[in-house]
Amino acid sequence: MNVTIIGDGGWGTALALILDRNKHNVKVWGPFEKNISSIQENFENKVFLPGIKLPKSIKWTSDVIDASSNAYLFVFVVPSRFYRSTLDLFSPYISNEALVVSATKGFDDKTLSTMSVVAEEILKRSIIVLSGPSHAEEAAKGIPSAVVVASKNQNDAELIQDIFINKIFRVYTSNDVIGVELGGALKNIIAIAAGISDGLGFGDNTKAALMTRGLAEMVRLGKNLGANIDTFSGLSGIGDLMVTCMSRHSRNRAAGEKLGKGYSLNQITSNNSMVIEGIDNCKISLMIAQKNNISLPIIEKVSLVISNSITPKEAMM
Repeated sequence: MNVTIIGDGGWGTALALILDRNKHNVKVWGPFEKNISSIQENFENKVFLPGIKLPKSIKWTSDVIDASSNAYLFVFVVPSRFYRSTLDLFSPYISNEALVVSATKGFDDKTLSTMSVVAEEILKRSIIVLSGPSHAEEAAKGIPSAVVVASKNQNDAELIQDIFINKIFRVYTSNDVIGVELGGALKNIIAIAAGISDGLGFGDNTKAALMTRGLAEMVRLGKNLGANIDTFSGLSGIGDLMVTCMSRHSRNRAAGEKLGKGYSLNQITSNNSMVIEGIDNCKISLMIAQKNNISLPIIEKVSLVISNSITPKEAMM
């Protein structure tokens, strides 16, 4: 199958490798010609996924028309802040027959919607969501991983499952699109809280409490927005929460740790080439909660730390 990955970040690159191993024809689009040229020359994504050799069979481009040509499946893996503008860019070139997968975790700052809602609004079709506990650094190396694909159409979910699944990358299906997306977006914010705890020198007791109560906030918001609460007990809920709160690969946890150690938000973001989704989406999730009269105390405290309204230590007490 001809597949185009929209986004040359770490996760986009890892998904390209998975699909290439499954013998699909894979093309990756990135917005920065300099990075694309570097990948083409070195067969390595030195900016977003260093240390992983890339096969010559994966094609790389910064041209929208070239990226869209003959593609049957589009996988959008761009940061949430660029999601709407990237969809607008590609919309004229995506055929009516093509399937679209959203692998971005976050919210739209204009409508407070999840990514699939934005994609459906722009592309006028049903969107399949891919999410779960899956760091690019590990999936790219072929370390066993498992994710969920969610769709309102079970046939679409099973088709995407077949395209991505292999012996070391397991794929499960769900019809709870909103639940899967909320799990992926909200766990990033809880991971910042877990990182703050690490930065302050607190222990496993504290992190366990934050993760457990953070999951309760995820479930509370999800239930109000129509999600199946059982979804939060699965890969895209507690699974993604665990890996993001505990892993050395987690940008959100690492950002929280630096906040806990006294670094400013500007210091953290200016030295990071990758977007930290939890920072971008913290304020938006609170706006959604306030709109629906839902209490999210951990997420609220993270937002106050990010805005420098309280210190990390004050937030934890």
